[in-house]
Amino acid sequence: MNPIEQFSIPHFLELHPLGVDASFSKASLFMIIVLALITLLMVAATSAKALVPGRGQAAAEMAYEFTANMVRQTAGTDGMKFFPFVFSVFMFVLFSNLIGLIPYTFTVTSQIIVTFSLAIFIICLVIAYGLFKHGLHWLKLFVPSGVPALILVILVPIEIISFLSRPISLSVRLFANMLAGHITLQVFGGFIVLLFSGGAWAILSPLPMAATIAMFALELLVAVLQAFVFAVLTCVYLNDAIHPGH
Repeated sequence: MNPIEQFSIPHFLELHPLGVDASFSKASLFMIIVLALITLLMVAATSAKALVPGRGQAAAEMAYEFTANMVRQTAGTDGMKFFPFVFSVFMFVLFSNLIGLIPYTFTVTSQIIVTFSLAIFIICLVIAYGLFKHGLHWLKLFVPSGVPALILVILVPIEIISFLSRPISLSVRLFANMLAGHITLQVFGGFIVLLFSGGAWAILSPLPMAATIAMFALELLVAVLQAFVFAVLTCVYLNDAIHPGH
């Protein structure tokens, strides 16, 4: 069994407008599925508006309040203007991570192009809003206050490099965790099949099975945790656009 095969992206519909590869692929399909499930949850859960919420409404309200509190605590009340964006990012990453744990599905966030696209869009939004709201004064973000001019010669390039590396660290963290976790699950699952079909070795098959169950539980935790980390860092970066300075 090839543990890397699960990350292949076959094309269902070949599209090449103006020489650009815009084919409808497996990744495209599961991104649509993720968006459809999120929409279904939010619309169906909030349509009843019951005083005593059911499970669906309670889940939607918990996700809403959790994200709202995260934005307020990280970016302040001014950051609530970005709440719809942060909520969308959080739910998309969370559902993408969780759906990938279902057998025969696909983890969209295991593709570096998806996570990097999200990260680069967030950083571009931070730069655009920072310059729009504060003008060139936003560039003070890279100039720590109260630091001697001689030290600034060293610190300013470090601050700029640190800022430009944000989309890389943000995207690679999510991508690497999803990729490594699913490969590990596939490997342990392969051990179960090999031992079970190996005659006398089948007596050892419960060992990798127990390890697979433990790894699945860990991956479930990682799926939620990585969505939370991605959303929190998004709020932190947006806070730099709203409240620049040190």
